Amino acid sequence: MKKTYVIDTNVFLTKAKSIFEFKNNDIVVPLKVLDEIDKHKKRQDGVGLQARSTIRILDNLRSRGNLHKGVRLRRRGGILSVRGYDVEDVPVGCDIASADNEIIATAITEKKKHERRKVIVVTRDINMRVKCDSLGILTEDYVPERVVADTNQLYNGYATHLVDDQLIDQVYAGENVFLEKEGIRLFPNQFVMLVSNANEKKTALVRFTDYNNKLKKVEDFRSGVWNLKPRNKEQTFGLDLLLDQDVPIVTLIGKAGCGKTLLALASGLQQVVENSTYKKLVVTRPVQPLGKDIGYLPGTMEEKMKPWLMPIQDNLDFLLNGQAKNIAHLYDDKTIQVEALTYIRGRSISNAFIIVDEAQNLTIHELKTIITRVGENTKIILTGDIEQIDSVYLDSTSNGLSYAVEKLKPHDIAGHVTLIKGERSKVATLASKIL
Repeated sequence: MKKTYVIDTNVFLTKAKSIFEFKNNDIVVPLKVLDEIDKHKKRQDGVGLQARSTIRILDNLRSRGNLHKGVRLRRRGGILSVRGYDVEDVPVGCDIASADNEIIATAITEKKKHERRKVIVVTRDINMRVKCDSLGILTEDYVPERVVADTNQLYNGYATHLVDDQLIDQVYAGENVFLEKEGIRLFPNQFVMLVSNANEKKTALVRFTDYNNKLKKVEDFRSGVWNLKPRNKEQTFGLDLLLDQDVPIVTLIGKAGCGKTLLALASGLQQVVENSTYKKLVVTRPVQPLGKDIGYLPGTMEEKMKPWLMPIQDNLDFLLNGQAKNIAHLYDDKTIQVEALTYIRGRSISNAFIIVDEAQNLTIHELKTIITRVGENTKIILTGDIEQIDSVYLDSTSNGLSYAVEKLKPHDIAGHVTLIKGERSKVATLASKIL
């Protein structure tokens, strides 16, 4: 049976083209939704982009007919219409000044018009769904595009494989060692901990490229990288990727305190300052208020972004032993640069080591915009904690970082590691586990 879906504002701000995903069912866009979308259209972030895209889509549909009467979305699709509500349909006790209540009233009006048809409010707002349910109105969540069903299925970048004792000896002897394709399914630049089937304590850490190339033994980095030594095998894997010029895009996921940002900065300083592999270290963070507020803040770009880049500054202080003069010098000669993601569109960044911290707050489109800015001899690092997302329009499986991890894993120019252990301090580790 045909249904009528009443679409909330947050659905459009998540994905403007969502109206084409309801098969041959009818779509109702409440008038109030257009008002709310208009408020977001000037934002310089993913939400603003979706708002502007929604307006363009509706304007194109308007050319096909009257939006109030209804316009067919596709040849065999449903009818989209923009509707208001009858005053008497406002639920008793509800403040009509509330946008949510206007949308609910619109749904009630549509329900009265189509008594034999299911009228469903589609919203990402949990409280809105609760309110609808209490009023006897059917409601659904809008589930955006996901690369995996849940975070447990997300690619972590490494595996464990049982092998003959002799094969591990061959790895340490520097001999050419290959893995059989039938034995284990691996992706390019995936790490493997080889475990002896005779002695589980006998292991070797290697990196896989493809089944036609020998396994690469992972360095132990005992001498450290910019005075930073890895504290667990995942950090070792991360450094191995970060220092490899043949892998220009690296993603690091992990909880707070696991060392992902510190590893990226240490590797960046090593290759920019020490080895001169790249000319500059570019650091940025996609902070929510940044897009709309930064232009009104006083000072230079560095001064504007300073409040949001303090976590980066803390890590630099640690790596440079708190030598403020050294840090200031690196900023002054543009060895270290801070960039606002708001203004990165249209640029081409070459000969740089780029770190995008807190990348879990990026939409898929924003992430694409950033990665496509990468020029020649540039390495880009995406770090973040997919369990700590500030955007109401993203979650752990629909954000840009998770999307990048899954989409890039078959390609040999990319590598990924999920960091597990917290190494900031015993206090921080305990807090992350029990609080």
